[in-house]
Amino acid sequence: MGTPDFAVHVLDGLVQQQYNIVGVVTAPDRPAGRGQKVRKSAIKTYTELHQLNVLQPENLKDSAFVTELEALEPDIQVVVAFRMLPKVVWQLPKYGTFNLHASLLPQYRGAAPINWAIMNGEKETGVSTFFIDEKIDTGALIFQNKINISRDDTVGTLHDKLMHEGRILTLKTVDAICNGQISTIQQPKVTNLKTAHKLNRENCKIDWSKNGEQIRNHVRGLNPYPGAWALLDNGKNQLNVKIYEVEFEKTDHQFPIGKIIADKQSMKICIKNGFIRLIQFKFPGKKQMDVKSFLNGFSFDLNAKMV
Repeated sequence: MGTPDFAVHVLDGLVQQQYNIVGVVTAPDRPAGRGQKVRKSAIKTYTELHQLNVLQPENLKDSAFVTELEALEPDIQVVVAFRMLPKVVWQLPKYGTFNLHASLLPQYRGAAPINWAIMNGEKETGVSTFFIDEKIDTGALIFQNKINISRDDTVGTLHDKLMHEGRILTLKTVDAICNGQISTIQQPKVTNLKTAHKLNRENCKIDWSKNGEQIRNHVRGLNPYPGAWALLDNGKNQLNVKIYEVEFEKTDHQFPIGKIIADKQSMKICIKNGFIRLIQFKFPGKKQMDVKSFLNGFSFDLNAKMV
C-alpha cells in the first residue's frame, strides 16, 4: 500500500526478491496540474509495467474494497507513504500489517518526517518499521536503521538516501516475519517529542527573525519540494519568492532585519546575526534562476525588504 516514488522503490525490492505480490493498493487517479489532466500515482505506473493487481479505493472502509482485499488472502500488508488505515483493513492479514516510516520513531511521527528533520537541524535520522495500531505511527517497533544527515543534505538528497535504506529495512522485516524471527518493542516515551506535521503555506514561510543556521536549515529542508518562500516588499510591488538555496554569512551589522542589499553579483538579506545570501530562487511565472541572472534585469526600491 503506497503512492509516491518512495513507495515504488520499496515495492520494487519485494518484486525483485520474487515475493508473491497478490495486490497493490494506491490512490485513485486524480486531475493535477494547470491542465487538470488525470494522473496516475507513481505506484500505479509501476504496477502497470509489472502487470500487478492494483486496487484504487476512494474509501478504505468501503465494504466492497474490504471484500476484495479479503479475497486476496494476504499474509502480510506493507504500508509505505499511504493513508491511515481503518482497523478492519490493518487487522486483516495473517501476520499483520507493518509500516515503513522515514524517521527514528517515536520522533517525527506524521506526514513530513524528512523535511522536519532537516528544518530542525538534526544530525541523524533513519527509517523504522512497526506494526500498525489505532493511532498514527505509534505501533510496536520491529527494526530501525540510522543514517547521518550531512550539512549540505536537502530534503531531496535525504529522501533518496532514506528510500534506499527503507527498501533494505522492508526486505529485512518481511524476511524476519516469514522466518518466524520477529520480535518487537514498544516505542519509548520521550519528553522532547518532535512531530512531523503536514507542510502548509504558513510553516513553509521563512521567518527572517530566526538566526542564520535556522533559516538555512529551513530552506534546505524544503528543497526541492515544496520550497521555502518569502514575500519581497519592493515599494509598490509585493512578490512571492520561492527560495531553494542560500548561504549564511555570520557577521555583526546595524541594518534592520529583512533589508535587501544587492549589487550586480549578489543579493543578501539582513538578519540578526549576519546575512543570508540568496543562491537559487524563483519568482512567480519565472523559471528557477541563480542570483546573477536575476539581478541583470531587476531594480530594487530603496527600501526593499523581505517580510
